[in-house]
Amino acid sequence: MANTPKILALSLAVSLALGACSRDAAPAADTTATAPAAAAAPRLDDAKLPPVNRFRLADLDGAVSACQDLNAHANGKWLAANAIPGDRTTWGSFEMLVERSLAAQRQLAEQAADDTSATGVAKIVGDFWATGMDEAAIEAQGLAPIQGRLDAIDALADGAGVADYLRTSAARGESFLVSFGPNADFKDSKVNIAYAAQGGLGLPDKTYYFEATHKDKLAAYERHVARVLELSGTAADAAREQARAVVAFETRLADKSRSQVELSRDASLFYNPVTPADADALTPNFPWTAFFAAQGIDAPATFSLAMPEFHREVDAMLTSVPVDTWKAYLRFHTVDSASPFLSSDFANANYEFYGKTMRGQQEIEPRWKRALNTLNGSAGEALGQIYVDAAFPAASKARMEELVANLGAALKARLENLEWMGEDTRAKAMAKWETFTPKIGYPANWRDWSGLATSRDSYIDNVLAAREFNHRWQLGKIGKPVDPDEWFMPPQTVNAYYNPQANEIVFPAAILQPPFFDPNADDALNYGGIGAVIGHEMIHGYDDQGSRFGPTGNFENWWTEADASGFRALTDRLVAQFDAYQAAPGQHVNGTLTLGENIADLGGLAVAYDALQRAREGEQDPNVDGLSQDQRFFLNWATVWRRNFTPEELKVRLATDPHAPANFRAIGAPSNLPAFAAAFSCEAGSPMVRAGDERIVIW
Repeated sequence: MANTPKILALSLAVSLALGACSRDAAPAADTTATAPAAAAAPRLDDAKLPPVNRFRLADLDGAVSACQDLNAHANGKWLAANAIPGDRTTWGSFEMLVERSLAAQRQLAEQAADDTSATGVAKIVGDFWATGMDEAAIEAQGLAPIQGRLDAIDALADGAGVADYLRTSAARGESFLVSFGPNADFKDSKVNIAYAAQGGLGLPDKTYYFEATHKDKLAAYERHVARVLELSGTAADAAREQARAVVAFETRLADKSRSQVELSRDASLFYNPVTPADADALTPNFPWTAFFAAQGIDAPATFSLAMPEFHREVDAMLTSVPVDTWKAYLRFHTVDSASPFLSSDFANANYEFYGKTMRGQQEIEPRWKRALNTLNGSAGEALGQIYVDAAFPAASKARMEELVANLGAALKARLENLEWMGEDTRAKAMAKWETFTPKIGYPANWRDWSGLATSRDSYIDNVLAAREFNHRWQLGKIGKPVDPDEWFMPPQTVNAYYNPQANEIVFPAAILQPPFFDPNADDALNYGGIGAVIGHEMIHGYDDQGSRFGPTGNFENWWTEADASGFRALTDRLVAQFDAYQAAPGQHVNGTLTLGENIADLGGLAVAYDALQRAREGEQDPNVDGLSQDQRFFLNWATVWRRNFTPEELKVRLATDPHAPANFRAIGAPSNLPAFAAAFSCEAGSPMVRAGDERIVIW
């Protein structure tokens, strides 16, 4: 039950922070100051932080040449020696940085919790940490914190009552069937409008309800639904019967939903501007004028009712589905979404299905990690203020600004010299390049958290308070100018993203560490790491979806027909290239689903290589540890993508993740670059050398 995420923020990797949650309450102390209010400055003991995953000469596997398989050469020994920890489903460079970030956050949260007189963001952080770690209190509360919601569901008598409950629960930030929130208008990117999109499914994608390859997971989901209903007080036989009805209910929703492939590859699906009156006519049993009124806001002149066929089906189900099935569905999802914050029976049931069964996670995360994940999802930027003060040196920001400028210059040169692009389209591409906005480390202006009241009384009450508070904050953006200073990831996130509607590239502080960025490393490592990340995010502005937005961020066609046709021909070849990769027996990468990220990897690595050559032009090759500058560049690129997956996690990723599995990201882009073959003296015909029509150059 979460608000709509930023619709088109394109990230480097699957985001490892949780989505935002919310709830209004009595005003808290003002938090608009640029530094958190606390008795003492936040501090970190670096000796207690886990190590980062740097490129090391000792990790190279001499038994496999880079020309045969760059990933195996750079990462094979490391991957064989580093099993996935029990509380994770993947393990590699990203995850090690996440562990380091979490360890830093833990120190800071403990300090905030120790200061019982703290105000502002320090109080919010301290309250979340203290209650999240109070296992005895959580166990004692049981279902009591959400019993009122369950009683209201039990009292529902008909479809009209269900519709009213859907509206009132959405006003608390608990939206069951509709993903609702603000986003920049596709046609006027300076103004936020409301977007209502599909939701309501408990499984990762509509394909899980229909395809034979997911049949076992669908059956396990039905058992999970029954277990949660039984834990909530439903008799065992009734719980099993209701679970069958809930799965059938969701299967009907799935039939009218769009798949992850469709959503990832067609941004226009999110944009269907309608008037509230037209929306009411489409869904008379769920009038949108009443929905806006329930949120406490005026109905706008227009809003985007995305995926209208889904909303039409929900409307029909309000009269055709028995109210008892609606009650079972709402009861299950109410308890299921609250389970991570409830007593151990509920938390363990949640882990056993979503973690162990779905993704192969062998152990539930320790409580301290779960508490931090909740804090990041509920008030991540509040914690981010404290994190930046303690963990992000000013020198890193300055060095990043230099790297971004160098990458920008290299991208400009590529755009100016593209052979396949005509001059009219090139002029628009250059105009977009000129308006790129980089954001590095942390926001220029911190979010105001005044109005969020937290306490040391109840963990889930703090979660519900933040959920509603954040929902109200999101609603306040509708009809207002887009805030150019807003971030969609807190600084402690190990990730980066591109937002096409603002034409901005964003690099949170936590990713600016090895193997991505090291102020003490040579240029080759930094350009092969964070340089390629910078290039990746810039190229998202020109991938198959980012390129549908113009220099001002508006959704527009700035291509000539000939250039658009040439671009599609190139991207079709890249789709085929990744379709050919087999991640496991019988399980291929989906080149269509992953196209945008593959375009960004290919162009980003090429731009980063160009930038390195420009930065060191006229200088002698440093040749560190017997490796040339170019070799170290490509080897650190591969180091970034070292990652092990559980078989279950890999299967989910192949079905839903717009990023290809890490081992294919390590080899895909380099195999298309002649500079890679030259760096390692690869012979023609080597597995890592593509030539002729097999080699793809897009940007």
